[in-house]
Amino acid sequence: MAVNSKILRGKVALITGGARRLGRASALALAQAGADVAITYLRSQREAEKTLKEIQDLGSCGFAVRCNVTSESSVRNSVRAVAQRFGGVDILVNNAGNYETVEFDRLTLEQWDSIFASNVRGPFLMSRECLEFLRAREGKIINMGSLGGLRAWATHAHYCSSKAALHMLTKAMAKALAPKVSVNCVAPGMIDLGDPKAASFMRRMRKQTPMLRNGTGEDVAAAVLFFAGAPQFITGQILWVDGGLGL
Repeated sequence: MAVNSKILRGKVALITGGARRLGRASALALAQAGADVAITYLRSQREAEKTLKEIQDLGSCGFAVRCNVTSESSVRNSVRAVAQRFGGVDILVNNAGNYETVEFDRLTLEQWDSIFASNVRGPFLMSRECLEFLRAREGKIINMGSLGGLRAWATHAHYCSSKAALHMLTKAMAKALAPKVSVNCVAPGMIDLGDPKAASFMRRMRKQTPMLRNGTGEDVAAAVLFFAGAPQFITGQILWVDGGLGL
């Protein structure tokens, strides 16, 4: 992603689940814009090390820390580690989350609770733990929502419900944390990340999308970068990155 100026120079960004996929794309976009970037990972240590090197190759300071965003103690320890490394946090991107396809009549309580733990509890815990640092720097929180939080998908009841909850959490936090901290949400539609197993599905979705293509990681990262550099007065917004699919 081309960035004409280092608009985030001097800022510290923390991105959960930043080792790969959309988290990696956002991490690299913020680094290219001049931010120092900390990423969390759970099991993707090798990918985290690769992303960390890419951040550093862009001329930014990088830091990677293992974190289970569903665990209060893990979140607390990871945020403390980032604050010790960089002195604080200006931008929090709550990207870590899970996606799962399950027929409703086969959906278990464990699957329901697991999706809500990663997709709703995680952003809540991370935001709460970072709040002291974000308030001190009049920072920003950017949540990663989904078109599934707007449109009901029959085989994703737990996922869609969790993302709808995250959208409402975004709005509630925007009110609760104003005026020091702005809170917004990026909600991707169909994003093609090159998974061969999803190729036929992506071809079908491309035909249904008004822009006649699926999204890319760079499309989502551009929206994250927009909120990261936007005026503090913009808060409580959900930005749909879906090529018009949700219309």
